[in-house]
Amino acid sequence: MTERTELTSENLLEGLAGEIRSPAGPGEITKNFNEALIAEFRNNGGRIEGELSGSPFILITTRGAKSGKERTTPLVYFEIEGRLLIIASRGGAPVHPAWYSNLVANPEVTVELGAETFKARAVVIEGENRDRLFAEVASQIDTFADYQQRTDRVIPVVELRRL
Repeated sequence: MTERTELTSENLLEGLAGEIRSPAGPGEITKNFNEALIAEFRNNGGRIEGELSGSPFILITTRGAKSGKERTTPLVYFEIEGRLLIIASRGGAPVHPAWYSNLVANPEVTVELGAETFKARAVVIEGENRDRLFAEVASQIDTFADYQQRTDRVIPVVELRRL
């Protein structure tokens, strides 16, 4: 990456969201934004400076379902009922994000939350429990409700349980 990607709401919502929903999936915009966010997160003890400073970001490192390679993804997280949750929305695309497929195949992940790093088991929440937790997430950030309306698939809710 030769030019630093700005970590702004506009780049997050307009640049990434459109790209990740496309049939081609995430590309250069997403790659550059994620690299910048990961670097900012790690260089500042788990904090994001500037416009996105209030956003609850977490880093998860999964093992590729096919490649076996480790991949780190920044995600918004939620703490509800003492549970650490992430949402596999992919901006409301018709298919799940790659990181979700990776953690389903290999549920042991590495989590970076603030300045802390730990191993966790990813557990997909289903049924009424999923629906209740997703409704809570959508009440906190209504963009997730919009994502669910854009797709026929049920957007997964994943709990990260410390090992």
